[in-house]
Amino acid sequence: MTYHFRVHSEKNELWAECIELEGCVTQGRNRRELDRNMLEALNLYLEEPESSKTIFPSPLARPSGRDVVSVEVDPAVAFSTQLRQLRVLHKLTQTQAARRLGMRSLYSYQRLERRSNPSLATIKKVKALFPDFSLDAILSS
Repeated sequence: MTYHFRVHSEKNELWAECIELEGCVTQGRNRRELDRNMLEALNLYLEEPESSKTIFPSPLARPSGRDVVSVEVDPAVAFSTQLRQLRVLHKLTQTQAARRLGMRSLYSYQRLERRSNPSLATIKKVKALFPDFSLDAILSS
């Protein structure tokens, strides 16, 4: 899953804004620092939504324009983001999703909606519950 940032230069600093995610911005003293900060800002933005019902816009195929940089989402964050979005689109609460996945507690499910590294068995259950869940979207850049 790859989002895109437009890089701006002002005086002696660089700053960047995510094209698809309003409010996801960062800055850096040089390009190396900016690249690190774009990755961190993107992952934190997706990992910490305002509520468990937040659905983020999908990344654009490849926006055109000057100074556009592609930033790949950490796969653990991409998994969590897609899971949350599908749960909301299927009109399930976290409790309902946890029960349908056979989880012992709501907390176990909530951890999946945060930066997570699920087992293959859990991924299989998620795919059965949400057939439109796409590993390709998580792993492709």
